[in-house]
Amino acid sequence: MTLLGVAITVTLVLYALAMGVALLRLLRGPRAQDRVLALDFLFVVAMQALLGLAIRYDSSMYFEGALLMALFGFVTSAALAKFLLRGEVIE
Repeated sequence: MTLLGVAITVTLVLYALAMGVALLRLLRGPRAQDRVLALDFLFVVAMQALLGLAIRYDSSMYFEGALLMALFGFVTSAALAKFLLRGEVIE
C-alpha cells in the first residue's frame, strides 16, 4: 500500500469519527441552533469523505456527488437559519 493509500484510509477513519461526534451533537443538542450547526458540519464532513473516496478510487462520480452534497447542504443551512430567525421559510 502506498503512502497516499494509507493517508486516505486514516483520513476516512477520522472523518467517520467526526461524523459520529456530529451525529451525537445532532441528537443531543440542547438547542435548535446546536442541531442546525451539527447538521451543517455533518454535510461538510460527508462531502469531504466523498472527495477522499474520489481520490482513492479515481472516479469522477464521487466528485459530482460531493458537488451535489455541497449545494444541498448550503440550501438546507440557509433554509433552517431563516426558519429559526423568522419562523417561516417561504414568505
